[in-house]
Amino acid sequence: MLIIRPDHLGDLLFLGPALRWLRASLPHAHLTLAIGPWGRPALPGLAGGYDQVLELPFPAFERGEHAGMVERWRLLPRMASRLRSMRFDVALVCRPDHWWGAILAHLAGIPFRLGFDTPETRPWLSQTLPLREEHAAAANLRLMAALLNTSIQPDPITHPLHFPIPTEDRAAAEAMIQPLNDRGHGPLVVVHPGSGAAVKRWDQAKWQALARRLVARGARVVVTGGPGEEPLTRAVAEADARILDLGGRTSFSLLAALLARADLVLGPDSGPLHLAVAVGTPTVHLFGPADPVRFGPWGDPQRHIVIPSPWDCAPCGRFDWPDLPAHGCVRDIPLASVWAATTRLLGWHD
Repeated sequence: MLIIRPDHLGDLLFLGPALRWLRASLPHAHLTLAIGPWGRPALPGLAGGYDQVLELPFPAFERGEHAGMVERWRLLPRMASRLRSMRFDVALVCRPDHWWGAILAHLAGIPFRLGFDTPETRPWLSQTLPLREEHAAAANLRLMAALLNTSIQPDPITHPLHFPIPTEDRAAAEAMIQPLNDRGHGPLVVVHPGSGAAVKRWDQAKWQALARRLVARGARVVVTGGPGEEPLTRAVAEADARILDLGGRTSFSLLAALLARADLVLGPDSGPLHLAVAVGTPTVHLFGPADPVRFGPWGDPQRHIVIPSPWDCAPCGRFDWPDLPAHGCVRDIPLASVWAATTRLLGWHD
């Protein structure tokens, strides 16, 4: 069986509950997971739900310059020939609009091809599942249940995210925050200000103001970020000399250990925020163009708070706005709203 999911880290973490449910339901099936090379850091969150990983260069999902339409069509026959030789009998296309993956499964001659009923994928699938307004993790679970001709009631408590953390990463995370431990024992708060799409980011000055408030209340504050986000994390950390800047210094697994150690994680919609949910840490998620119904935290709503944009047009689903200064749907989220959610989850009373 081939399971196709071309997306990035957060969306792959949403696949974990469905893969583990499918593995428990079909313990003897051979499950091959097709992902982009950018998705490999999320694989621990899918542990126990697949037998083999197949990396494919899914066009339009690479960060930065995307392959043009001509190159996308050129890739199809080459990748289809590769899959045909593997003799899959079932393909699951888990992203609802992934027409390229649906065509790929069709050209590879996979006889049973199941995905969601969308105009982009419908012509290339042998069976479709009606698309609902629901969380992506719930949709993944429904798709797996449809394969077995059964029903399921997706629930984040029954079907949670999960990300195992190696002992050595826990020890490394503890060593990284030791300078903060020497300064006090207030709650450990991680601020992750970056996101894969710049339009999802909050105002830098508001992050600085929030960080200063946290430090003033005795919190130990860490700022994290991936490669290339060091200027952003450095700018936020400059709000107060007592803030620890770890931008660009953690692998995904080490970041998981750091987030698991925290009392609260704050940031815009991003893979690391969903990673925090997966390791059991309370979170505050800032949302703008992305739909929190589909992509919000898959966890207990008492522990994970979504703050939506005040703009009437949000969520629009568009992440490629060319004029970022003119697009402030996340930037305009009030500092007061984020502070209120922060104090609530930390149990502080103003």
